[in-house]
Amino acid sequence: MMNALGIALFALVILISVSLHEAGHMGTAKAFGMKVTRYFVGFGPTLWSFRRGETEYGVKGIPLGGFVKIVGMTPQDEDADDAKAMWRFPVWKRSIVMSAGSIVHFILAAVAIWGLAMFSGLPNPALDHPESPQLAQPPVVQVQPCVVTGTATTCTPQDPTSPAKAAGLQDGDVLLAVNGHPVSNWGQAVEQIRPLAPGQVATMTVKRGDAEQTLQVTPAGVERKMTDGSTRKVAAIGVGLSPTVPYFVKYGPVEAIGASAQHAGNMVGATFEALKQFPQRIPALFSAIGGAERDPNTPISVVGISLLGGEAVERGAWDLFVSLFIAFNLFIGIFNLLPLLPLDGGHLFIAWFERIRSWVYARLHKPDPGRVDYFKLMPLTYTVILIFGAFTLLTVTADLVNPISIK
Repeated sequence: MMNALGIALFALVILISVSLHEAGHMGTAKAFGMKVTRYFVGFGPTLWSFRRGETEYGVKGIPLGGFVKIVGMTPQDEDADDAKAMWRFPVWKRSIVMSAGSIVHFILAAVAIWGLAMFSGLPNPALDHPESPQLAQPPVVQVQPCVVTGTATTCTPQDPTSPAKAAGLQDGDVLLAVNGHPVSNWGQAVEQIRPLAPGQVATMTVKRGDAEQTLQVTPAGVERKMTDGSTRKVAAIGVGLSPTVPYFVKYGPVEAIGASAQHAGNMVGATFEALKQFPQRIPALFSAIGGAERDPNTPISVVGISLLGGEAVERGAWDLFVSLFIAFNLFIGIFNLLPLLPLDGGHLFIAWFERIRSWVYARLHKPDPGRVDYFKLMPLTYTVILIFGAFTLLTVTADLVNPISIK
């Protein structure tokens, strides 16, 4: 029951976000004096509407988005002769109107990140590491009583005493150097410990309290099973990581601003990286539809992210629910600015192309070539729509047949 409510709630959140996107276009257009004739939430048959001034507002029967009608977006529109047609306004005003939808998404994401920073916490930036946050922890050791030689996870009477314990290392010691090589986090410590040879004495410098000590540790040789199924004798000293830094950090209202900006920058970078990897992940979507295990890094649709939102609510993981909301808004905001028609970014690209081209022709003392003919771009526009439509169908199918799960 909670899962279904969560799915419906996240779908409602998406609908509100998209409606606010369109409201961003409408609000800026009206502010500049452009004529806006319609603003609707949903598509299909009209359920309810009213008119105020020159604009009709309403709700339609299919709650899958929304739209706003700004008169004369291009010179080729049928209402382009209107004195308040959008194409007649300066390029900077048109740019603000066309980018306003994405800006709304960015504002929603920024506010949500700021709230998350204060109430749930953001990933600790001190733990940024290319492999794992755990490896970015300070190298504070926890000494093991033995070195496990078999497949068990706890000590047995047959296991040798931990070389670290025998050498005098203690819980809470901070590794400063291994064989003269400085280490500042657990990842660097592992890099220095891993190549040690069994039986070869290693010099370890540690900080205990306010004093530094140098200890001699002789690694034991133990058999370890490799990922390919083979076994190999490796060096082990019998220490583990003693976590001292929290994975998530909460901030005050003012501190949260800077932390949110940093986190948002990381998420934007991840979004661009995901967009770049879309083409190479398409085969994995077909495999998932065919029954193969779903790669969690494959793209998902609004259906898939709503299912994840439902799981988050079912588990009571509201911080995850908010994180999904943030990821959705950042992705949609960036995606809409891609320089492709019919996306907002396509209209922005053409507007500035016209402006730059007119400037160049003026410098060359040539007649202004005028506006771009959108009719000539229709084949390209339809191609983009077809590709996006096919991709949407593919992701929706994968999300219904073999959805990504957070369980």
